[in-house]
Amino acid sequence: MAKSSASSLSSATPAVASGDAPAPALPASYEAALQELEGLVGRLESGQLPLDQLLSGYQRGAQLLKFCRDRLEAVETQIKVLEGTELKPWLQA
Repeated sequence: MAKSSASSLSSATPAVASGDAPAPALPASYEAALQELEGLVGRLESGQLPLDQLLSGYQRGAQLLKFCRDRLEAVETQIKVLEGTELKPWLQA
């Protein structure tokens, strides 16, 4: 919830949730997504955002949460494969 997370979040989140603005790119890593998500949650919980930013923030949060869950599921699958003594490459989406 550092200022750097909040400032990078505000530039990555569109001010108005409309069909005109392109969706922000997904983060490069799980850690980057988690950091952005933590900053976003802090901003949403602060109660200081206008309604349109709450909506776009919620949408971005849902996107980041899905990204993190997908990454964790991929790693969990890889661990299960390794435990079965069968090594398969981990394919990133």
